[in-house]
Amino acid sequence: MRQTWRWFGPHDKVSVDDMMQAGVEGVVSALHHVPTGALWTPDEIAKRQNDVAKMQDGAPSGLAWEVVESLPVSEDIKRQTGDWRAHIDAWRQSMRNLKSAGIETICYNFMPVLDWTRTDLAYRLDNGATCMRFDLLDFAVFDIHLLQRAGARDDYREDVREAAAERFADMPDLRRKTLVDNVVCGLPGAAESFTLEDVGDHLQRYAAIGEERLRANLIDFLSEVTPLAQELGVRICCHPDDPPFPLLGLPRVMSTEAHYRTALDAVDLPANGVTLCSGSLGARPDNDLPGMMERLGDRVHFLHLRNVTRESSDIMGSFHEAEHLGGGTDMVALLAAVVREEAKRRKAGRADVSIPFRPDHGQEILDDHQRGAQPGYPAIGRLKGLAELRGIITALTHHTEGLRV
Repeated sequence: MRQTWRWFGPHDKVSVDDMMQAGVEGVVSALHHVPTGALWTPDEIAKRQNDVAKMQDGAPSGLAWEVVESLPVSEDIKRQTGDWRAHIDAWRQSMRNLKSAGIETICYNFMPVLDWTRTDLAYRLDNGATCMRFDLLDFAVFDIHLLQRAGARDDYREDVREAAAERFADMPDLRRKTLVDNVVCGLPGAAESFTLEDVGDHLQRYAAIGEERLRANLIDFLSEVTPLAQELGVRICCHPDDPPFPLLGLPRVMSTEAHYRTALDAVDLPANGVTLCSGSLGARPDNDLPGMMERLGDRVHFLHLRNVTRESSDIMGSFHEAEHLGGGTDMVALLAAVVREEAKRRKAGRADVSIPFRPDHGQEILDDHQRGAQPGYPAIGRLKGLAELRGIITALTHHTEGLRV
């Protein structure tokens, strides 16, 4: 397994020097400043590669940009409206440019309107650490009372509606504003951000698009880009919905193993693969992460390893980011499944034996509270997670007499 680290570029509060001291082997990044749907040019790609390749004092870092996260898919592509064909052309050419620069793994997502959604970006735990949290009642407050989406009440149980009304009535104006900001903050590191009016406008544009239509549009997109990826030797991998259940009346098409299997079978080329995010998928109680790795493993091109604590047994429920070895996912079992998959690839002579992973998200601990890094991406919290994951991987791959994985 190849140890990587997400980096948002020169303005990231976690530096290349910090990544080197964490002992990572490669870097996950993107051109967040390039508008969605626009071309990633060779010059811009080379500039980011040069940023990764040097330390703050100009000395070589020895690191390289190895995984793209994300090459964004525009709302026009997802809806098949407006300039969607031009955006697909730009996506395909961006893929060519990335391959020419030596980058062969591209993560993307197909979530409509909002990327990952949280109601609290600094939820305080009993030990003083903070983490991101999705609170169902707060989200119902946002949806019903702040966004005032038509039909929103029908998407929640009566007890949730009543509790949300009480919470909204007692919520100070500053807390209401913070809740809106947290929900609509947009893609991590992206230049774009939304207002309530923007969200309402986007929702109107999706009014006629249900789950089947969105899935068909995803498969159309994959049919356009996967053959080229296969020809180039590029691996593309879809990130799951986060959270993995419908929000704001919008459909979700990458929330379960069945969703992934449908997309993989519809465009059945090895280049068409999975970003297995144990945190996103783990927020849903009916997702079996070790089993998904066993059954989908030959198409897993990228791993996000994190954990969440589900606060209810409901499909749509509250959860918060746990320590990497805490939460609801058996991380040891998941990593053992990854090790077995890599052994199969090695035996088959595959070129992609070592699956890149990154310690996804992390709790803010120690000096993270003063650093002010991107929400969910602290330095020390991720380093702690990486150290824990590295220890498990070392134990699982340390070949001694009688060891069985």
